[in-house]
Formats: sequence, C-alpha cells, structure tokens
Amino acid sequence: MRMLLTIMAVLVLPVCDAAMAAEQLIPHSAEYKVRISVVSGRLNTELRRTENGYLANHLIRPTGMSRILTRGTMDVTSEFSAEADGVRPIAYQAIDTIRDDPAIDLTFDWGTDIASGTVGDEAFQLQLDELSYDNVSIQYALMYDLLNDNVADRYVLFDVDKMRIANVSSAGSREIRTKAGEFTAIGIRHQKEGSSRITTLWCVQELGYLPVVIEQHRKGKLNFQATLVRYTPTGA
Repeated sequence: MRMLLTIMAVLVLPVCDAAMAAEQLIPHSAEYKVRISVVSGRLNTELRRTENGYLANHLIRPTGMSRILTRGTMDVTSEFSAEADGVRPIAYQAIDTIRDDPAIDLTFDWGTDIASGTVGDEAFQLQLDELSYDNVSIQYALMYDLLNDNVADRYVLFDVDKMRIANVSSAGSREIRTKAGEFTAIGIRHQKEGSSRITTLWCVQELGYLPVVIEQHRKGKLNFQATLVRYTPTGA
C-alpha cells in the first residue's frame, strides 16, 4: 500500500471544487481492547452524523480484575464539522473518573476565533490563531486528511488551558492482526511540543482510515494501547 502522508502548505484548488471532491468520514461504531499501564479495559467509540457535521464519543471502562484496582470511566465527546480546509471542532467535553482529572468543557467559536470553557472550576478563554483541535477531533482530522491525501506536518491541539503544536510524522506501514481481522496499516505519529508522550495511530484504508491500533509511548515506554475488536459501519 502506497504511503499517503503528504505535506501540503497551500490548498491550490478552489474551495467549492475541493469541498465537492472531499472524501467524507464513515459513521461507525467500534470496540477496542485497552491496556493503560497495568490496567485493562474496553474503549467503545461511535461516530455519527449531525446537522452540523459529526459527533464522536469515546468511552473507556476498566474490565476484569482491573475493576478491583480502579473504578470509573473516561468519557469524552467531540462535535465537529468537515469542511474544505479539514475537520473544524465545535465543542468538546471530557469526564475522567478513572484518573479523577478535572472535567473539561470547551467550545470553539470560529466567528470570533475564540476557544472558551472550563477546566474543573476554572474558566478560560483562548485566542485561536489557526485551525486547532481537541484530543478527540485530532484523530478524525487525521483520518479525514488521510482520506483526502492532505495530511500536514503540524496540528494545533488544546492542552488543559492552552494550545500546543503537535508535530506529525509517518511511522511507516505494517501488517496487523486483530480480532476484527488482518490489515495493512499505515502509522501516523503525533507529539505535542514539550511533551514526552508520542501517540501513533495505525490506520487502515478500507476502514476509512480508522485506527486499528492506537499506541502511546512516554519516554520510550508503551503506557497505552488500544486494539480493534469490532468495527461496524452505521451509514448515515
């Protein structure tokens, strides 16, 4: 499979032509087996269409003996549109009772180029100098850009109460066997500047570039892995 990671500095096609030609994300549900350090769990994801674009929900629950070590869930939701210039986030909410992190409620206002919301009890407001993403919409932005052969080498990500640049690079391709099947996947790696965490999405073309394996390394050690168990396209 040819590598589709392409760096495009300028979109040369007219916006109307690009929008008409754009490949769209595939609504679906998926289930992953998850390991976070020594804790195991399940990640259920859902992507569905809305009047404004798409709504994605990711929910992690501990399973098996891990429920003795930790309780709670990690529940994150992102609403976004998919436009000529790519995925554009609208709103993001995160509630993590596994790690007991502060809840996040974030709104992107592209009319004023302001991101505002709360982290725990603290309110914030940030200027959006360029297209920026939350921790869920970045996955779908990369999938969308892969579909349209338009992956950039940098994206801007929300991080608690500020924006950080995430550098993107290719991790090559590899054969991956999961309970959902055997796939040839291409790896897309991103890392926030100043962070020791590196996230790699192993994406499969025939699944609309859904990642069949998601890995996060910190200081060279694997501390998070999600492996696809089930994938169901859900149509419109």
